[in-house]
Amino acid sequence: MALSASSSAQQARQALADRLAELCRDAGLTGSDLAERCGWSRSKSSRIMNARTPPSAADIRAWCKACDAVEQTADLIASLRTAEGMWVGWRRMERDGLKRAQQARLPLYQRTRRFRAYSSWLVPGMIQTQPYTTAALRAIQKRRGLAVDDVAEAVAARMERQRVLYEGNRRFAFLVEESVLRNGLGGAEVMTGQLAHLASVASLPHVSMGIVPMAADRERWPAEGFWLYDASQVNVELISGYLTITQPGEIAMYAEAFAELASLAVYGASARRLITAAADALG
Repeated sequence: MALSASSSAQQARQALADRLAELCRDAGLTGSDLAERCGWSRSKSSRIMNARTPPSAADIRAWCKACDAVEQTADLIASLRTAEGMWVGWRRMERDGLKRAQQARLPLYQRTRRFRAYSSWLVPGMIQTQPYTTAALRAIQKRRGLAVDDVAEAVAARMERQRVLYEGNRRFAFLVEESVLRNGLGGAEVMTGQLAHLASVASLPHVSMGIVPMAADRERWPAEGFWLYDASQVNVELISGYLTITQPGEIAMYAEAFAELASLAVYGASARRLITAAADALG
């Protein structure tokens, strides 16, 4: 289980460690007793109980057996998987290809009613054109050296997910840095089509499209890309992996960052002028 800076992930690890320590106490065992029963070093039991080392599923099975609590094994392993899922490295997430990673997020999109997305790298996936998505996912497939080439299937899954933009009573707020309009992903033809699509999406009554202009004197610098789903979850895409945040305090921090960035953005006719300028620069 990779460590991350997120207190959501850390608290999930700590909660699992506390439950394991409680099992040990309820069984009348010390950490040394448990280590002896499991055939481990004493330090391993201590590291697990203090959340310094995450247990494996096999460790949890051995722990529950040593504590005569085999009936709790499945529940504790489920807690382990939840904690692991809060931070997922790209290699692990995409080991079976890109399609599954795209499909896995669909239920979250379907149950969300208020979306807020900020991106400093790419156009958010929900408002990408098919050629832009193809270029983005093809670049990921090559850069990460993925053995499975399912880019076409992954693109189709993302296009299917975009249906939520037009269905149900949902609201969307998108913020992108002006540099996103000029990153040249996929070449001039792809970018021209993508910029036209942004202008079209911005006209939808349930969509807010903000562009943060490039400026020499801005006080709030660009951040990593993130999505806010209602007020219940944040997902952050980092270079190394995918972070899921569920702690209310952390969610509030991202909501505050979104509001600050939104205050720097331009909308409506001003946003369209930036889109047009970026399109004109493509020639």
